[in-house]
Amino acid sequence: MHPPEAGSEHQPVLLDEVMTWLQPRPGGCYCDATVGFGGHAREILARSAPDGKLIGLDRDTDALAAARGLLAPFGERVHLFHAPFSRARAILEGQGLCPDTLLDGLLVDLGVSSPQLDRPERGFSFRSSGPLDMRMDQTQGETAADLLGRLDEVELGRIIREYGEERYASRVARAIVEARATGALSSTGDLAALVARAMPRHERHKNPATRTFQALRIVVNHELDELEALLAVVADCLKPGGRLCVIAFHSLEDRIVKRRLRALAGRDGGGPARFRILTKHVVTASESERRANPRARSAKLRAAERI
Repeated sequence: MHPPEAGSEHQPVLLDEVMTWLQPRPGGCYCDATVGFGGHAREILARSAPDGKLIGLDRDTDALAAARGLLAPFGERVHLFHAPFSRARAILEGQGLCPDTLLDGLLVDLGVSSPQLDRPERGFSFRSSGPLDMRMDQTQGETAADLLGRLDEVELGRIIREYGEERYASRVARAIVEARATGALSSTGDLAALVARAMPRHERHKNPATRTFQALRIVVNHELDELEALLAVVADCLKPGGRLCVIAFHSLEDRIVKRRLRALAGRDGGGPARFRILTKHVVTASESERRANPRARSAKLRAAERI
């Protein structure tokens, strides 16, 4: 396990707001499907003492190791698994950890953690050069380098446009293919620099590589497919009165969450209402949290309750 570097300790976003909507209580059974470095999970366990249970899932083995250390004082109330959140239902059923395998609450935090971003060797950051990896689970799967090495210019442009919402996607894709041909694309630093050069203009207060890195990370980790898979079975994971909280960090994720919650609430005409939407408007971080943790600025929380 690689410890977070100094100053990079992960701060769980919207912690108070999540607890308000999730309402953990003694004796409840909860799942933090993206347990990360354990910040939200620790608070859920504290509020569900003395006998509440928590199942934590994460694809990142480093994050799981850190969470095990942080949550060790809670003993047998904690069960952690190396798995993507799309497998939450299967793990609950296979382990028999909750009565009737149903939960009182389910939390999904879709953000990349500070330790992941701040460690150049993970390949998520455009500020510090590192390998083109970007995998949440470094034990398997295709890296960003693999992806960039096999896709043609048209497909690269589509990915960057669709998943990064980048208006200059075609220019960026062309620059990537040209750099690949000359061997000038071997690190995140190379990628960030060529994206900046490819753009005719830059947004204020935003690194020009932000959208391209987001697009590649989403595809490498199948993030939107994972989210769709979980939301498709969430009604089967929660007992009546059980609550769902989802924290999204960009518009693609938030649109999926909003659309799916509307469907679960019977607002799309596709079936009966199975959930009640609790958050009339998306919940965002307070000004004080934004000042203390700039990465909370893009966080969007939505919550619903199974009826």
